Amino acid sequence: MTQQANSSMTDDDLGAYFARIGYTGDGKPTLATLAALHVLHPQAIPFENLDSLRQLSVSLDPQVVYDKLLRAQRGGYCYEQNGLFKRVLERLGFEVKGLLARVLWFAPEGTITPRSHMILRVEIDGRSYIADIGFGSFTLTAPLLLDSTGEQATPHEIFRLTPLGNDICIQAKMRGEWRSLYRFELTEQAAVDYESPNWYACTHPSSRFVNNLICARTVPDKRYTLLNNQLSTHSLSEGTSKQILHTAEALRASLRDVFGIAVPQDEAMTAALEKIVLREPPA
Repeated sequence: MTQQANSSMTDDDLGAYFARIGYTGDGKPTLATLAALHVLHPQAIPFENLDSLRQLSVSLDPQVVYDKLLRAQRGGYCYEQNGLFKRVLERLGFEVKGLLARVLWFAPEGTITPRSHMILRVEIDGRSYIADIGFGSFTLTAPLLLDSTGEQATPHEIFRLTPLGNDICIQAKMRGEWRSLYRFELTEQAAVDYESPNWYACTHPSSRFVNNLICARTVPDKRYTLLNNQLSTHSLSEGTSKQILHTAEALRASLRDVFGIAVPQDEAMTAALEKIVLREPPA
């Protein structure tokens, strides 16, 4: 196992990460290692926004993220997830750069969205790959080769990277049609560059993470997503089924049993879940 001297991740932190995701490989900085971690991580550490939903700020301090995602049986959103993944990869000896993307998913065509989504560029044997284990319902389950515009299969969907002006756009193939997820440029971002968009995401009154319950998790043959009180199961072989959860207790059970989250027991969490079940189901 390769150690990088300037990494903020200790042996205990790395061991806790491997234990959380169930990784037992050699940890060498190879494409095989990256692919193995990329598929295991979103199965074990769900995408979730319980803190911002109950009006708590989200800290990007590495130790806070380790304690939350590795030891407290919680998940997080892109800055926590990909920030953790970046430090794991660096600790193993990978060359990794953080990038920022403009989310296009659900945005009307032509909309200019802010740079608000963290992704990673990973260099292996002279080739560049995009890694992203923090995009919610369409989190990648494999790295994508950056210098390819062809179709790229993953354990779940087929993706492609296409030029879009000076940016690169990641698209997913859904029921035979290509849908844009986000666009990004290749300018490397420093850790401080994520602080402002993270603050907006977890505190601004108009942020979708403040106003909605959003969870996602993959398993080998399906994806689970929770948007407010609607639980969706996207099976690779059987299509999509949806269920409306009518009580706060049902929401808690789903967060625990489907997403593997140790749900906070405080009054703010209870109040937030009770408010969510009164929402109209998503269209």
